[in-house]
Amino acid sequence: MHALHLAVLCVAATPLAAQTPVAPPPPPPPPLVVIKAGRLVDGRTERVQTNIGILIDGERIRAVGPIAQIEAQGRGARVIDLSQMTVLPGLIDTHTHLFLNGDPTSASYDEQLLYQSTAYRAILAARNARLALEHGFTAIRDVETEGAMFADVDVKLAVNRGHVPGPRVFASTRAMAPTGMYPILSQNWELELPHGVQPVDGVENARLAVREQVGHGADWIKYYSDRRYYFGPDSVLHSWVNFTDAEARAIVEETHRLGRKVAAHAIGSDGIAAALRAGVNTIEHGDGLTDSLMDVMARAGVYWVPTVTVGVYVGQPRGGIWPALVELERRAFGRALRRGVKIAMGTDVGGFPWTEIHQAREFEYYVQYGMTPMQAIQSGTSVAAALLGQEQNLGAIAPGLFADIIAVAGDPTRDITELQRVKFVMKGGTVYLTP
Repeated sequence: MHALHLAVLCVAATPLAAQTPVAPPPPPPPPLVVIKAGRLVDGRTERVQTNIGILIDGERIRAVGPIAQIEAQGRGARVIDLSQMTVLPGLIDTHTHLFLNGDPTSASYDEQLLYQSTAYRAILAARNARLALEHGFTAIRDVETEGAMFADVDVKLAVNRGHVPGPRVFASTRAMAPTGMYPILSQNWELELPHGVQPVDGVENARLAVREQVGHGADWIKYYSDRRYYFGPDSVLHSWVNFTDAEARAIVEETHRLGRKVAAHAIGSDGIAAALRAGVNTIEHGDGLTDSLMDVMARAGVYWVPTVTVGVYVGQPRGGIWPALVELERRAFGRALRRGVKIAMGTDVGGFPWTEIHQAREFEYYVQYGMTPMQAIQSGTSVAAALLGQEQNLGAIAPGLFADIIAVAGDPTRDITELQRVKFVMKGGTVYLTP
């Protein structure tokens, strides 16, 4: 009886043992990749290297060196032959608006916020992210959604999870301006209209707004330092300042306390000065920069993101003072360069249509305004990465960094417009565009 009982137990135990889950085998390591670069612009140095190999292990670069040496390190690796091309780090645009598709006039801006749902705008934003990647921009800083709330974080998550192709997104969510100082505005007080930004009034509300935006995934905080631009008797571009100094300092202090950085829209000299007093990290647009303000920026290490392309695009449609700002910024650019201001590439794409103007047009203006082609390239690679605090991940082709790599047929150090004809795009070791 005892033996029979044991036999029954053993038989009963057999199905349970069979049901014990077996752990799946670990996925195989990603294959090594070797890129053969005919010419290499590494994003950091001034020298163009020739016949260079890049060994990629998964999503990061393992080694860079002479082709024969790299091939020996990567035996059995898949080879991507770009030996007839110039290879560069993926480009970085530090001022974009994924949720806008051209706003040369207030009417075109209002139409998007009034007649397009956030869902529809998000679909276009996903398309815009794909366009940016195909144009060679493997990272962007998106400096607010213009009324689409926190949806740039949703695009970022969709890209990160592999649902849609796009660049690495550093999101700023809603941006901030005081009540009544940012569109949409109307004299009809009976209407409740969409807000292009988060309206913020008072020091405590400023801190609360920062916390809300960071809580919803903001990597950066942006605020509007000024509006209403005009030339004074001193021939300097002036502006109306939006926030009190106490409010602006509260935004910056709370942002820095939470480990983020602050971008300030500031066009006139008054708005720029107020933003610098508050301690911001970047000045966006900055047409009215004076020599003294440039010196403050250089000493404090504040970056300037000029967004020349959008200024040229909106000048004529907006009229008034806007056409004069193009020439004003051109003169400021040369002076800032000589005074040591750190200039990072940013286009304000979205202010002009993603589908009509190539983002890399911005580099062309920088060369026209006084940069060498190599300085212009670095403004959108290593300098832009430093602005983002991502020097250990982005902006160069070097061991340990992400394998964010592009290639063009010609030599952009001789013809900067080559960056508008990108033929190859890799982000994180994955190829998205091939010659």
